Amino acid sequence: MDDSDLHASFSPLSPPAPFGLRPMQPGDLDAVVEIEAHSFPTAWSREGYEHEIKRNERATYYVLTHSTSGRAPAVIGYAGYWLMADEAHISIIAVAPAWRGRGLGELLLLQLLAHALAAGAILATLEVRNTNEIAHALYRKYGFAVVGRRKGYYKDTGEDALLMTVSWEDANEYRQQLRQARRRLWQRLQADGSPVP
Repeated sequence: MDDSDLHASFSPLSPPAPFGLRPMQPGDLDAVVEIEAHSFPTAWSREGYEHEIKRNERATYYVLTHSTSGRAPAVIGYAGYWLMADEAHISIIAVAPAWRGRGLGELLLLQLLAHALAAGAILATLEVRNTNEIAHALYRKYGFAVVGRRKGYYKDTGEDALLMTVSWEDANEYRQQLRQARRRLWQRLQADGSPVP
C-alpha cells in the first residue's frame, strides 16, 4: 500500500479490511450514542452529535466500521475534532468496549491527525482524564506532551484533566512520522487474528 492517503486533502485513510473509515452521518448516530453511553460517565446526547455533523462548520467526525460477510458495515468506533484557526482540538475518540485493545483508538487518532495536517493545522490539543494511563501512552506515542492541568474538569468524578498538545514546525516531517506509525499499525491490524466480538 502506498502513502498517497496521507497526502489526499480530506480522504479518509484506508485501513486493512475488514475495517473502514468514513465521515460520520446521521444514520450512524444510534450506534454512536450507544458506544458513547458505554465509554463515558457523562455522555454527549444524540442531539449534540447531530449538531456537530450538521451545523458546526469547524467540526470533523469519522466513524470506524467493521464489515462482516453478508452484513452492512457496523460502526464500532468514532472520533472528531474542531479546527480553530491553525489548531486541531480533538474532542472525542471512542471505541466499542468489545473492540478495545486492538489498536483501533490509535487508528482513529491517526485519522484525525492526518486530516488536521491536510486542513492546515500546525498543532493539535486535547484533554484527557489524569487517571487514563492507556490514553496518555497513546498520545505520547504521537508526540503529545502535557502542557497544563485543569482542576476538577470532569464534573462527573471531579477528576482533573491533563491538557496535552503536539505541534509540528515541519508538516512534511510530522507526516512522515505518521506514515511510519501507519505502516506499523496496518501490520498489527492485518496480523490480529482474534475473533470478532
